[in-house]
Amino acid sequence: MHRIVRRTPLSPNVTRLEVEARRIAETRAPGQFVIVQRTLESERIPLTIADAEPAAGVITLVVQAVGKSTRELVAMQEGEAIATVCGPLGRPTELIERGHALCVGGGVGTAVVHPIAQGLHRRGVRVTSVIGGRSREWVIYEAELRRLGEVVVCTDDGSYGRKGFVTDATRELLARGEVDIVYAVGPVPMMRAVAELTRPLKVHTIVSLNPIMVDGTGMCGGCRVDVGGKTMFACVDGPEFDGHLVDFDLLADRLQTYRAHEQNLMQGHACHIGLPTS
Repeated sequence: MHRIVRRTPLSPNVTRLEVEARRIAETRAPGQFVIVQRTLESERIPLTIADAEPAAGVITLVVQAVGKSTRELVAMQEGEAIATVCGPLGRPTELIERGHALCVGGGVGTAVVHPIAQGLHRRGVRVTSVIGGRSREWVIYEAELRRLGEVVVCTDDGSYGRKGFVTDATRELLARGEVDIVYAVGPVPMMRAVAELTRPLKVHTIVSLNPIMVDGTGMCGGCRVDVGGKTMFACVDGPEFDGHLVDFDLLADRLQTYRAHEQNLMQGHACHIGLPTS
């Protein structure tokens, strides 16, 4: 059992859970994830490890409440225990040794960018983060990323930072010609747009495909994706891939696969923490 030692709401539907998991905290690397089950009968949920405190034996998970299982998970309170936390899983992030890295995070993807920026900062790489949300209350992990380098905040409605999408700020930063690599994590359309910005500039771009993972073992096939003409599985071959080689059309189709099933589950779910059910 893994006790929740701290629970912090970050935005209207995103919650940070700090969870006891000593061996994972001591060995995790940027880009890796865990499989969480609230109870032994619960659905398996893959979650990227956003941070870790090895001395305290605690890892940080950031959960977006979008379906029945994630809503049940974020409804748990401090002191309650999660039945299983398995990991660390997945291939660690490919980190450069020097130069300038641009980390682009959209929505809850900003929490996934954080450990990448941490790893780069520890190596002495210059880090610039571009993060965004629909409005100020949806912007997360700004303070944590400011400790690691420059941060540009974008909001769709202009209520905080600059008005516009993260791709707008990314385009301007790329135009300066000082970026050696881009890491993009967020909604699939956002990652696709970032990859298309960097493609003509030949700037290596890494995207994280954790949004399509299901059971995290490669056995369900739900995260099957075409990368450079080869069939791969996000959970065991990734979750990070070269954004210029990912077939985003196929990826977008796969994201629709479980939507009807999830909607059916939500029809029988009553939220106890005040989140909307649709």
